[in-house]
Amino acid sequence: MVEYRNSTQIVADLLSFTQESGQQGIRVTPLIVKSNLSYSRMSSFLKNLTGSELINKIEYDGKNVFVITEKGRTYLEEYKKFTSIASSFGLEL
Repeated sequence: MVEYRNSTQIVADLLSFTQESGQQGIRVTPLIVKSNLSYSRMSSFLKNLTGSELINKIEYDGKNVFVITEKGRTYLEEYKKFTSIASSFGLEL
């Protein structure tokens, strides 16, 4: 059975991948590959994440690089706590 991610789970995945890349950031193509999203869906999520100031878009050598912000780290930390509590009660998100 195929399990689909909801948008909240996708946001958490994108923030995790961005955080793993560190301060040098991550470009769009590796983010697309890791998250298994199409370019159009990825663009939509990145627009929302940058608009919410969870990640920053930095132009470096003519290419866009994405770096997680402190607000993004806090969001990801709270999301992980929430999913842990939910699963301890037997809830699936």
